[in-house]
Amino acid sequence: MRFGAHLPQLDFDGTGHDVAALGPYVDAARDLGFSAITANDHLVFQRPWLDGLVALASVLDRAGDLTVATTVALPVVRGPVVLARTAAALNLLSGGRLVLGVAPGSSARDYAAVGVPFEERWSRFDAALTVLRAELEGESVPIWVGSWGSAAGLRRVARLGDGWLASAYNTTPGRLAAGRTTLDAALLSAGRDPDSFPLALATMWTYVTDDPAEAEARLADLASMLDRDPAVLAQQVLIGTRDHCAAILDSYAEAGVETVFIWPVGDPVGQLHKVAEQVFPRVRSTA
Repeated sequence: MRFGAHLPQLDFDGTGHDVAALGPYVDAARDLGFSAITANDHLVFQRPWLDGLVALASVLDRAGDLTVATTVALPVVRGPVVLARTAAALNLLSGGRLVLGVAPGSSARDYAAVGVPFEERWSRFDAALTVLRAELEGESVPIWVGSWGSAAGLRRVARLGDGWLASAYNTTPGRLAAGRTTLDAALLSAGRDPDSFPLALATMWTYVTDDPAEAEARLADLASMLDRDPAVLAQQVLIGTRDHCAAILDSYAEAGVETVFIWPVGDPVGQLHKVAEQVFPRVRSTA
């Protein structure tokens, strides 16, 4: 299992974006053995949100040989031609290390912001992805497709993607393993090789702590932001002790996940150190 790190785009505590921390965060990810840095995409969110594509561009000079990825970008909301131009530039500036993760997105507020009907997102996404691929022809940019794991979504991944991006807080190891089986069948039907088709798990909210009260508080705040049941969320994300986090990662590895993109919900640089130094060694399948 390999690990990437989401850029700290969210102002979790209302104190404002600490943009000066972006560079040191990427330095830490690079030096601690992470394989990628990533950015997510919203126009509107429950908490203040730093634009992911701009944030990713701002740290390319610190990334070294790390893969840079979007997990995910929104071609329907952004417009496929505009996103293609941005992706081509990011790929060029990063030395050809971009993975472009895309999906329709799950936020009606993003669609309202650009005047696009939310209920049309799936048909528009299929059309946008066709345009995106045509615009990026010859750019050597892998395009991974995000899906929570429905049968229809996985058929779309098999048909249109170069990889599957699953969402940590919208799945479980069991559901993901079942989805991998469905995806493999769809790939074979499309004449594609399942063994060479990557699976990564994005938006893995993370906070490693031995303090039960601190873990509970972090989990409660995250659950409130996401409108999720904290008891369910606790079994999906990496909030808690190092052993708890390692056990969850082992379960996802057994389900077929090859790469996990973690996202600290506080103390970003400190959490990268804790994950790398305290959790990585306990994950049986870490490479």
